[in-house]
Amino acid sequence: MIEKVNETVGSLKARGFESPDVGIILGTGLGALADKIDVEQELEYKDIPNFPIATVEFHKGKLLYGNLSDKKVIAMQGRFHYYEGYSLAEIVFPVRVMKYLGIGKLLISNAAGNMNMDWKKGELMLIDDHINLLPDNALRGNGAPQFGSIFTDMSCPYDPDMNKKLAVIAKENGIRLNQGVFVAVSGPNLETRAEYRYLRNIGADIVGMSTVPEVIAANQMGLPVSAVSVLTDDCDPDNLAPIDIEEVLNTAREAEKDLVVLFSELLKRI
Repeated sequence: MIEKVNETVGSLKARGFESPDVGIILGTGLGALADKIDVEQELEYKDIPNFPIATVEFHKGKLLYGNLSDKKVIAMQGRFHYYEGYSLAEIVFPVRVMKYLGIGKLLISNAAGNMNMDWKKGELMLIDDHINLLPDNALRGNGAPQFGSIFTDMSCPYDPDMNKKLAVIAKENGIRLNQGVFVAVSGPNLETRAEYRYLRNIGADIVGMSTVPEVIAANQMGLPVSAVSVLTDDCDPDNLAPIDIEEVLNTAREAEKDLVVLFSELLKRI
């Protein structure tokens, strides 16, 4: 695995992806932040050695490099999911590549289902902690120890300093930023009423199909990470309606303007 990472890093450096400060992973329906980047280099995943290919139709599958808020950033426009058939080692491969390219911090966004009935869809949630219900782990296997201890401490997986700054930025800009627990499931189907009750009862506020593997890999490498979720649908088991994926995507796009403010302002303060 380390050989593949080094090969990919070398290829990206040769194409101008030099010494980024911050890595950004953009989730489902969350592409507006990419429009704010002063892009210097852009590559489709299929043109990057060893990179997986984004198969979800609403993930663009591009790696961007450029300037945002006076920082050099490298942004993934589209991510990979376990339900696409990838191993978790493949899913976190880009995180390892970004770390070896030189990023010092990682920002993640995702779309998630809201199970906390004190909140509303269209709002944001800063992830304070998570529950991992994926059936595999990115730190399993012979290649994982090359990136750090596989017995990675997860007592504080999300960077307190960046999270505190995000909370301040939200307050300054009148943005509703809830804080809570994200649970990762494999998908791709949505949950039943009983499953939503179960997930809520074990301590989760929102549910999604991504993010946790990348966070675990980042922690293994000592890479500070913060993650913000857009609450795209209400998952009330007592009033559960059929999901409309177009409505989910539209909600994500509507809420993203606040996410853009949070991430752009955070980059100025780190």
